[in-house]
Amino acid sequence: MRWLTTNLKFPPVDEATEDGLLAVGGDLSIERLVLAYRNGIFPWYSEESPILWWSPDPRFILFPKELKVSKSMRQFMRKSNLKITFNQDFDSVIEECAGMERPGQGGTWITDEMLNSYKQLHRRGIAKSVEAYENDILVAGLYGIDLGNGVFCGESMFTKKSNASKAAFIHFVKNSDYKIIDCQVYTPHLESLGAREIPRSKFLQYLKG
Repeated sequence: MRWLTTNLKFPPVDEATEDGLLAVGGDLSIERLVLAYRNGIFPWYSEESPILWWSPDPRFILFPKELKVSKSMRQFMRKSNLKITFNQDFDSVIEECAGMERPGQGGTWITDEMLNSYKQLHRRGIAKSVEAYENDILVAGLYGIDLGNGVFCGESMFTKKSNASKAAFIHFVKNSDYKIIDCQVYTPHLESLGAREIPRSKFLQYLKG
């Protein structure tokens, strides 16, 4: 594991620890973030720690053609009055994600520094969001990085209504033309929707287009 300097360079991902930690330090400049995502690396840290950069092996991903939608979820989406939009209110989505209470986490990993950097990425057309509204009120959403090569790197989601974020995610996957959705690390929630682990080396091949 290396400490990063001002030099825009990451160590090879095969130097990551067993749990995927690759490097520490550096900054969240637009140039560094884009370089990181293009090489299968992402930041994930708390307000009390330095910036931590990760590249886990295996990688948890979803192939859109393998999306699973349960019968109950299909019924929910048919009956729901949710309005789902793409890239209409990125700032609100990431701020809601940052403020969402998550079991087992003492605080947010979306720090003020991350908020500022990802909002800049959005203004450059790189970070994108999905919103779910009920009666014109934002009740769920997700955001991530569009690498422009058919890969969408999902970052975080929030919900204030049961099943709303799942509905937003399903609608997003069905109505986009990405070849792969990067979910980063395993969660039972995304596994239930069809996500699975693949070797990091295979994931890096998808990043190359």
